[in-house]
Amino acid sequence: MLPVDPDRFLQDLHALRRFGAAGTGKGVSRPGYSEPDIAARDWLAGRMRDAGLAPRFDPVGSLFGLAEGRSLLLGSHSDSQPEGGWLDGALGVIAGLEVARAAREAGGPPISVVSFEDEEGRFGVTTGSSVWAGNQTLEGADALHDPSGLSFAEARARFGDRRGDFVDPAQFSGYIEMHIEQGPLLDATGEALGVVEAIVGIRDMHVTFTGQQNHAGTTPMHLRRDAFQALSAFNAALSERFANVVTPQTVWTIGHVALHPNAPSIVPGRVRFSMQWRDGDADRLDRMEQIIRDTAADIAASHWMDLAYGPMLGLDPVTMDRGLRGALEQAAQAEAPGRWRVMPSGALHDATNVARLMPVAMLFVPSIGGISHDFAEDTAEADLVTGLRALARAAASVAG
Repeated sequence: MLPVDPDRFLQDLHALRRFGAAGTGKGVSRPGYSEPDIAARDWLAGRMRDAGLAPRFDPVGSLFGLAEGRSLLLGSHSDSQPEGGWLDGALGVIAGLEVARAAREAGGPPISVVSFEDEEGRFGVTTGSSVWAGNQTLEGADALHDPSGLSFAEARARFGDRRGDFVDPAQFSGYIEMHIEQGPLLDATGEALGVVEAIVGIRDMHVTFTGQQNHAGTTPMHLRRDAFQALSAFNAALSERFANVVTPQTVWTIGHVALHPNAPSIVPGRVRFSMQWRDGDADRLDRMEQIIRDTAADIAASHWMDLAYGPMLGLDPVTMDRGLRGALEQAAQAEAPGRWRVMPSGALHDATNVARLMPVAMLFVPSIGGISHDFAEDTAEADLVTGLRALARAAASVAG
C-alpha cells in the first residue's frame, strides 16, 4: 500500500475546483480550451513538477506528468461541461497525482499521470484521447467546430508554445482511471466502490432539417415547411421505431438544438440538432444508426424538408483488462469489504480510447443522488478517500 496523504489529496482537489468556479455550490464551468481550463492545466503542470514528475503538453493540450522509465499511467480529464461538477474527470487526475507522488516518495514504483483535453466533447467525442489513440487523425480533428463556430485547430493554438510532441504510449504498461459513477446505483445501495467491467459504445452526429422560413401570421398551416415540426415528428417516430430493437440499458438523446431564425413571428426554416445513442452492443448501435437515418429521410419527405448530416463520431464498447480489473477488485475488497460491486459504465470515458494502446481498467466512487453534469454533482469526502486508497493499493500491485 502506497503512503497516500488524504488531506493533501483533498486540498489539491478543492484547489482545482477554484478554476472556473461557478458561484453555485461546488459547480465549475471549465470547458476545454477556455481560459479556466488552460489556467487549470498550467496549475496542474506545476503540481506535477512539485511531485517530481516531468510535465508535458501534447499537440492537442493533453497534459502528462511523466515518471522516469516505463510506468503505469493514471488519470482522467480536467475540462468540464459548461455547467459541470467539481469531480467529473478532476477526481481521476488529482487521485492519480497523489498516488504518483506517494509512489515517488516511497521510492517506487514509477507512476505517471495524465489529464486528457476535451473529454467532454466540445469538439467531438473525448477528443484529446481519441487523437492520441489514433481513433481520429489530428487533421480530421482540426476540421471540427464547436457550436459557436470555433475550429479545433484554432482552439488548440491557444496553448501556444506549451505544446510538444505526442507522448509515446509504449512507455506505459497500462492505464487506470478513477471516476465518479455519474449514476445512482452505488449511492442507492450504500456501496463505496464500483469496479467497471465494460464501457458502453457511443455514436454521435448532427442532423439538419431545412424547410422554408416564412411569416408566422400569413403562412397557412398546411403550406408550412416548418423545421421545428419536422424535429418534433422525428423525435416521436424514433421512439416508436426503436421499440423492438433497444434494451432497457439503451439510451439516446437529442441534445443541442439550433433553431433558425428562432423568432416568435417567423416559421423556422432550419433546425440543426445533435443525435447521440449509447449501448453495450456494437451491432445494436449500427442498427440504431440505420433506423435514425431511415426515420430522418421519411420525416424529411413528409414535411418537405431537405436533409443533411454532419460527420459520424463514435466509439465501440470496450471490455476492461482482466488483470487490472482483478487488482481493483482485490483492492476494493480490502478497502470496503462487502461494500463494492462489479458494474458497467453507461458514461463514456477516456479509457475507451486508451484501450486501443494498452490494458485499461476503471474504478467508480458514488455520486450523491446519481447527479452529474450539473453544478449539484458531489461525493462524500469519505468515499473520495476510500477510492483514493483503493486506487493506490491496486496501482502498487500492478506497477511494481
